[in-house]
Order: sequence, then structure tokens, then C-alpha cells
Amino acid sequence: MKLVLLSGGSGKRLWPLSNDSRSKQFLKVLESKEKHYQSMVQRVWEQISEVGLEKSTLIATGKSQEDMIKSQLENQAGYIIEPSRRDTFPAIALAISYLYSVQNADREEVVSILPVDPYVDNAFFNRVKDLESVIEQSEAQLALIGVSPTYPSSKYGYIVPKQIEKTKEYFSVSRFVEKPTELQAASLIEESALWNCGVFAFKIGYVLSILEEKGLPTDYNELLKQYETLPKISFDYEVVEKTKDIVALPYDGYWKDLGTWNTLTEEMATNQIGKGVISKDSKNVHLINELDIPVTVLGASNLVVAASPDGILVSDRESSPRIKELVGDFDNRPMYEERRWGWYRVLDYTKLEEGKEVLTKRIGVTAGKNLSYQLHDYRDEVWTIIKGEGEFILNDELKFVKSGDVLQVKSGDKHAIRAITDLEIIEVQTGSQLIEEDIVRLYMTWEDIKTNVLSVKKV
Repeated sequence: MKLVLLSGGSGKRLWPLSNDSRSKQFLKVLESKEKHYQSMVQRVWEQISEVGLEKSTLIATGKSQEDMIKSQLENQAGYIIEPSRRDTFPAIALAISYLYSVQNADREEVVSILPVDPYVDNAFFNRVKDLESVIEQSEAQLALIGVSPTYPSSKYGYIVPKQIEKTKEYFSVSRFVEKPTELQAASLIEESALWNCGVFAFKIGYVLSILEEKGLPTDYNELLKQYETLPKISFDYEVVEKTKDIVALPYDGYWKDLGTWNTLTEEMATNQIGKGVISKDSKNVHLINELDIPVTVLGASNLVVAASPDGILVSDRESSPRIKELVGDFDNRPMYEERRWGWYRVLDYTKLEEGKEVLTKRIGVTAGKNLSYQLHDYRDEVWTIIKGEGEFILNDELKFVKSGDVLQVKSGDKHAIRAITDLEIIEVQTGSQLIEEDIVRLYMTWEDIKTNVLSVKKV
């Protein structure tokens, strides 16, 4: 059996720590077994490895999240990179075409699809393993996992069975009910309905046949070329709701969606991350602060306080899910991002007269990592090294750099830097278009740079 983890989302419900680049699954606020902070995606990958599924698992994600997920998982996983966000049906179709035409998986091979961020015990992933035998035994087109409800929630969708056969581990699905009222949810639970946790399995051939019916290619490279033309629609609407033969496998272990501040903070091992003070008379308060200035909570209770370069949230705990409604129209650039080489934080952004812009960043490059050999068309840069040592290349010339050095990069200059020790840089950009897309990458790895730039220069 193959596994495909779907990693997407815009992160509005956990603003201001999450943004269009750093969705909820990347926030390092959970505690690992080693007592370090880890993200949801790191936790899930650890669990998948513990149950022996890591070698058969691929992660489907968009270009905007590629660097971050590769950095957090240290390139341990296999990846399918979507060229743009087009919802879960196109993402899954691309993943299936990759398994079929690139990895040469058989049409009879079973694939399980699940989100990259469930908060569960290892038993959940052992249950996922059971989906393969359920598909084989039931001969159904789709098999789902449903979570046994612990209370009548209006936050989740429900899977309603046709009938429960005690001789079978699974049941046939009658219908789906999306986010009912609590009163309706209580009635559904009386019908033995389960929470829909977004996990399903099928044989590769089933989705390939759907693509063929739609006149879409099953070859990965061909589908990739047509990706922008695929409909923006969820797999649930495009496939699940149109499938007649569906079974569901109950799971009665621990499962939780950490999609809002009130649910996420319930699973945090500490009430405070980052600089600040929570007074002793402040009860049931969580403070998460990514800024270098302290935040103080005095004499207030039942709060979530979150601060990042993207903004500051002070919210009543129960009201925190409403944040998505308020920040939905925010269209600011992400002020903090993790990359394959480290991270950056925007310190200041100013628009001057005559169309000029100034952007100041603090950049961290992890020891042994490097920025690509690149150039910019619309901006000049000044780098001040404030920490560490590294190697810097400017227009094919290599030199050693250290804390205190100031480096100038003009528009059109080819440049790269590699960290010997952890490097921190203050970068000031000036120009007419200060956007991340203003990068022409010539070589990505330091090995390629040495081979194609430095070795040629020596000759």
C-alpha cells in the first residue's frame, strides 16, 4: 500500500503565526519525546516512521510550501510538487499519475490519502494500514476511516452507515452530513455515525479511470502540463460524493483536529513560548511570542495571545476560531518564512517616492547550507554579516566572510553564500519590485556552484 499525505492550507485560523507560506502544520509548538518543540508535520512523520510506513509515503504539496516542508523533514520524504494551488482533486490526481507513470505502481495497488496534520496516537496509522485489506475484502471503490465521536460536534462532517454488520470490521456508507447543528449531530450519533477525518483509500486504477473518463492524461508529465486547466474542486465533491460503493472503517482511538488556537493550545506542553510574563492571577492563558520584545499578560484570564512579525492576536479562548473571518481580507506579504537553507524575517518595509521600495530582512542560514547562485533584475542589496562565518561568491569570485563584514550586491550581480557556521545577515533591499519572484537561480547546490563556477574560474 502507498500513502499520500496532503499538505496545503493558507493558515488563516492560526494567524498571526501561520500565513500563506507557513500553514498550521509547520508551527513548532508541540513537544517531542526529546522535549524539543516540533511541528505537526514533524510529529506525523515521526509516527509514520515508527509504524514502518515511511518508505511507501509521498507528500503532495505546493511550491510555496516546498522549502519549508523539506527543511522540517530534512528531505527524508518523497515529494510531489504542485505548480499551483488547485484544491484536493487536482492534487490527488497528480499524485496518482506520479505513482502510476513514474514509480510504475500497478493499477491494483491500494493508495491511502490523509492530511499531513492529524493529532493522533500511533494506533491511528496502524488503522490506516487496515484500509488495504478492507478494499480487497469489500471490493468497494472507496474505503474511509471514521472516528467514533466523543460528543455531538458541529465542527466535523459525519459518515452515516447503511447498517452495522457485527460480523464485519467495516460498514457500507449511506450518506454524508457536513457540519450539522449540535442537535442534528446528537441524532446522527444515535445512527452510529462517525466523524469524517478526511482519510480514504482506493485502488490506483479507480482514480485513473476517472481521469480517463474526463479525457485527462494519466501520465504525470502530461498531467503536469495541463495542471493549470484542472478544475479547482475538492476530492470529496468531485469523487467521494459521486461514488456509490463506499465503506468505512471505524477508529475509536484518540483523534483531534488542531486547526484553531483553542484546540491547539490544549495540546501544548507549556503555557508560554517566547519572551514575556504571565501574571500569577492570569488563569488559562497561553502566550506564544516569536518577537524579540517581551509580551506581558496581567490580570486577564482565558486568553490566547500570539505575536509574530505578521501581527499580534489577543483573543478570548472560545472566540479564537473566529479569527479567520476577521483576517480573511488581509493581503500582506508573509513576514516570516522557513526555507531549505534556514529562515528569514522581515524587519521593515517602506515605499518611498518615485516608486522606490526598501525592504529590510534578518536572514538565518544554517551551518552547511547555502543560498543558490542567483541574480536579481530589479533590486540592489546590502548584506551585513552579524553572526557566524561563511563563503561568499560575487560574480564568480570567492571570498571568506565573517561577522562585521558588509557586502554589496548590485542588480544583475551573480551571488551566493554558504554558511560554515550558523550565519545571520541583515539584508537591505532597494529597488522598484521587491518581490520573492525577482530571482534568477543559476545553480542550487554548493557542489554545482563549485563545479560550474569556481572550477571554471580556476581554469
